[in-house]
Amino acid sequence: MMAPKSYTSEQLLAEILTSLDDDKAEEVVSIDLAGKSTMADTMVICSGRSTRQVAAISEKLTDRLKQKFGVISKVEGKDQGDWVLIDTGDVIVHVFRPEVREFYQLEKMWMTPPVVADAKA
Repeated sequence: MMAPKSYTSEQLLAEILTSLDDDKAEEVVSIDLAGKSTMADTMVICSGRSTRQVAAISEKLTDRLKQKFGVISKVEGKDQGDWVLIDTGDVIVHVFRPEVREFYQLEKMWMTPPVVADAKA
């Protein structure tokens, strides 16, 4: 039997956002997945300026989460450095090079569209 988690998804998200900020990730977007997906509570999308920075941001993030919470994240794409997916269980993090992020436009797929007021009102 697994031991219960000693952290909340909010604490995990806060640590992820701090780590991304410390490592100069750009255009960090956090998307609440409640009611949209059962795979995670939150999705975080950010950019690194180069393949090297994308890999470094990802590496430092997974190391910090392991040290602080004992979280062993599943990581995909780190060797290429164009798009790294980090699955922590509660939070999924996508670290992109800007051109790759622009191509896939994950934010548009997952963000709730803004509410448009009825023009006739």
